[in-house]
Amino acid sequence: MTTYAALLRGINVGGSRKLPMADLRTLLSGLGHTGVRTHLQSGQAVFTTGHGDEESLAAELSRAIEERFGFAVDVIVRDHAYLAAVAEACPFPAAELQPKQLHVTYFSAPAAPDRYAGIDAAAYLPEEFRLGDRCLYLYAPEGLGRSKLAEALSRQRLTKGLIATSRNWNTVLKLVELTAPGA
Repeated sequence: MTTYAALLRGINVGGSRKLPMADLRTLLSGLGHTGVRTHLQSGQAVFTTGHGDEESLAAELSRAIEERFGFAVDVIVRDHAYLAAVAEACPFPAAELQPKQLHVTYFSAPAAPDRYAGIDAAAYLPEEFRLGDRCLYLYAPEGLGRSKLAEALSRQRLTKGLIATSRNWNTVLKLVELTAPGA
């Protein structure tokens, strides 16, 4: 049995694509998963299962959401070991920063550095980004809502062929905690 976090992209934002967390918990339980919990309203669920892998579980959940709610949702599923490794590998001094200043964008597959070669990093300072294992770390001192670099990094040509979904540092740490053995 492995505990996973499911990261749903673009739900419950701006009044569209509404997916109540109670319904998401019911859906995951109906798929045979146990220990189902959700975190916040923005699309994080934690569950335990003994079948499947990250990709097949993400595809299964995405299909089930579309069948049940009538709209497509991109889903990334990651296990505790991966989530903990991402938090541990943060290239920025997370303990010294406000959580709103640090974000992780999780990718469905590795993103080659050459995707981002056209970004003039110096033009966005003091904002910075670094690539990690199927993720991107973003330091945005004024927060994500005011970040010009976040806007540049989210351009479709940079994420083409990938599912990409971002979480603030508080959520990154909470998902590590919720997926930990015995949590």
